[in-house]
Amino acid sequence: MLLVICLAVGLWVLGAVMRVPTRTRWSMIGVLYFAVLLANLVLPEGNPVRQMTGESPVLWLLIGGFGIMVLVYRAGLKWLRSRVQEPEQTMPQGPFTETELNRYARHIVLREIGGLGQKKMKDAKVLVVGAGGLGSPALLYLAAAGVGTIGVVDDDEVDNSNLQRQVIHQDKAIGMPKVFSAAEAMTAQNPFVTVKPYHRRLTEDDADALIADYDLVLDGTDNFDTRYLVNRICVAQGKPLISGALSQWEGQLSVFDPANDAPCYQCIFPEAPAPGLAPSCAEAGVIGPLPGVIGSMMAVEAVKVITGAGAPLRGEMVIYDALYGESRKMKLKRRAECPVCGSAG
Repeated sequence: MLLVICLAVGLWVLGAVMRVPTRTRWSMIGVLYFAVLLANLVLPEGNPVRQMTGESPVLWLLIGGFGIMVLVYRAGLKWLRSRVQEPEQTMPQGPFTETELNRYARHIVLREIGGLGQKKMKDAKVLVVGAGGLGSPALLYLAAAGVGTIGVVDDDEVDNSNLQRQVIHQDKAIGMPKVFSAAEAMTAQNPFVTVKPYHRRLTEDDADALIADYDLVLDGTDNFDTRYLVNRICVAQGKPLISGALSQWEGQLSVFDPANDAPCYQCIFPEAPAPGLAPSCAEAGVIGPLPGVIGSMMAVEAVKVITGAGAPLRGEMVIYDALYGESRKMKLKRRAECPVCGSAG
């Protein structure tokens, strides 16, 4: 008996050293087993070969029976696994793939969003104007949330000085147009969304046609001409506008939506400030994480507007002071004399 075990181990080790396939090694041991069994069945009692291999065929028949039971058990498990997996493979596809359902599971279990809200996000089209400090986190979180189509407009290129706060861009993207750098990061994060980059400055000539293709606009630009232009087009088309702004340690955001009885941007900021009164980030500086806070809040407001969850910041403005860790909210009202959304418009 011990001799046969030693021979079997020797065959296995020799096969491993010679890199013989596992199945072939098992076959060699099987041949050894049947040779020993046959010897114990055929040779007479007292034969030296039988004495060295256990003397009785009963033990070898028991070992063979146990081996057959193991093989049958493994085959049965394999068959059961295939039966369990079969419905998964033939399951009809709905609006989401299995991967998407798993990806958005934390949204779907939220009572305020659920499967219907996630489907609304998949069907939504959101335009983000500006791929800088505010656009960076907003774009990343919109993509991660599963907004189906995201447009991004910007005529700038990635600069080394942007990387302190514009987290969607990487060092290797320096010199690349921001819209293409952003699109690359978004599709890498979520390949189930469609990103449409527009490498140009939004102008009077194309703003109307471009915004018409989207349901909602996020404005993260740093110049008042573009802000007023986007606001006028959104009001004319009845599109909600989520606008954010930054300065040094302070940020603000609101949802401007006159179609839902909220003021528009020009109701609150009737005129652009005089030159020098509202310096840019390059002139005044800005703490790096601040755009992440305000841009992420803009993405949250976008999700709320799309899904109908909670109370979006219509007619309200949140102001966040990062230096002292304070937030405050103020009420905003429409102006009847507003040239864009008021009676004078």
